[in-house]
Order: sequence, then structure tokens, then C-alpha cells
Amino acid sequence: MPALSSRTLPLLSASVSTPGYDRDRVRAGIVHLGVGGFHRSHQAMYLDRLMERGQALDWGVVGVGVLPGDRSMAEVMVAQDHLYTLVVSHPDGYLGARVIGSVVEYLLAPEDPEAVVERMTDPAIRIVSLTVTEGGYNVDPVTGEFDASSAGVRADLESGALPRTSFGLVTEALVRRRARGVPPFTVMSCDNIPGNGDVARRSFAAFAGLKDAELGAWVDREVAFPNSMVDRITPATTDEHRERLAQRFGVEDAWPVVCEPWTQWVLDGTGSRPAGPRWRTSACSWWTTSSPTS
Repeated sequence: MPALSSRTLPLLSASVSTPGYDRDRVRAGIVHLGVGGFHRSHQAMYLDRLMERGQALDWGVVGVGVLPGDRSMAEVMVAQDHLYTLVVSHPDGYLGARVIGSVVEYLLAPEDPEAVVERMTDPAIRIVSLTVTEGGYNVDPVTGEFDASSAGVRADLESGALPRTSFGLVTEALVRRRARGVPPFTVMSCDNIPGNGDVARRSFAAFAGLKDAELGAWVDREVAFPNSMVDRITPATTDEHRERLAQRFGVEDAWPVVCEPWTQWVLDGTGSRPAGPRWRTSACSWWTTSSPTS
């Protein structure tokens, strides 16, 4: 049984849907922090769906692992040419398998934070998206304000520090873009929390303000943080999932994703989307999407 990679895609069973587009033509447009199961069953899936239509080939995803524990994901993604299998499990027992090809690169921030910051500084990157869980925004549960007491945040606030948190990485990239005359990217939360864009704005602007009050005001004023509603049940991948994929579809995938058929993504686009004809013509169809099918 061939291990999943670009080379072995043609060897897969016809029961597995694979990218019909040329992945060599896909260019990065999004950096995503926190590449877990939900991102791969949701945002990356929507992009893959557009790419299959011949659209959004300039919206490839650069995944970023922010935590030291993300090393395993980094190793798997690199070994599999950033491919993975999405298995949709239907209530009647039917399984549908699709190899997703929208992720084009994976960086591990603890290993090389400079590479991550420079990737986000690239003008080709118009969106930095996040699935970092509710706790990843460092919001005090009582006051609702940004909590700067964590060791990582305190370290990132030190002068000249190499960034180690999502706040430090994103803020440093915004600082560099501003200095180079590059417009800020949109910061897009995909976490399932009420007012996720508002929460992200308060947290990132507060962090930036702790570094420099004027910078914090600029982030709050100039950077777009759209609110969104996201939904798709995606359990953590288990060895049983890997074995069932191998037995049913003949695919050896070290980190597949299993999810329900239902998926929803509604994005508040008022004043929050990157400008340009490519956005208007190709991306709007997946920013406001609700579908009962995979």
C-alpha cells in the first residue's frame, strides 16, 4: 500500500477523489496558524473545492505550527507533500474520501520564527487566519480584556525578542509590512466563539499596544478582523481512523481527517476583505457558504 504523496496520487483507488488541478500552479495567499483537524476539514476543504473549479489558485495555504508539539504535524505534512485525506462520515454509514491539495507549505514557528514572520510579510499573503481555540486569545474570563500575564506573551513583549506566540508573530509581520509600505493582511479568526473577529481585534490590538501605544491604535484602526460563524464536527484523528482509511480505500495516510457531512462558514465581509478583482471574482463564493454536503 503506497504512502500518500504527490508521487503516489495516481496509484490511489478510483474510490478516492484526488485534486484534478495542477498543484504546481497553486500560489500561497493565506498563512494559517493552528493547523488541526478543524482547519483541514473546513477552510482548507473550501479552498480545495474552489481550486477544483479552476479558481483561487492564488489562495494556497501556508500552515504554521505555533507550539513545540506541532512538530509531529510538520513532519507528516512535509513527508506527504502537504496532502491529506478528508473522510466524510455520513449517518447511513457511507464514507466519502477526498485528498485535499490546498495546503502548499508548512512552517514550524518554534524552529524558525523568522521564516514565519517573513512569510507573513510577503505581499502575496493577504490573509492570516487562525484556529487557536478560545484560550488562544488570552482573554480574561471575568473582564473580557487581554491577559498579558502568560510567560509567552511577556517574553514576546521584551525588546528584540524572537516572537514565540501568535500575537508576537502576527504583530511583527504587521510592523514589517507597515515599514515596507505593504498593506496589512486581514486577520481572520476561524474559531467557534461568539464575535471571534471582535475578540481577535481586542487581543491583537492590545498586545500591539503594549509594545507601542501608537502601533496598537494603528492595528485597531487599519487591520481587518472579520467576524465569522463556522461549523463542522471534526473529531481528533485516531489509529482506528487511519486503519479504516487503509482498509476501505487503500490509502496509507499518517494524519487523515474525519468529519460530518454538514459544514457551514458565514463571514461578515463588511469592510474586511482584501481588495482586488481576484477576491471579488473567486473568493466570495467560499467566504459566505452554508452546505449540508461535503
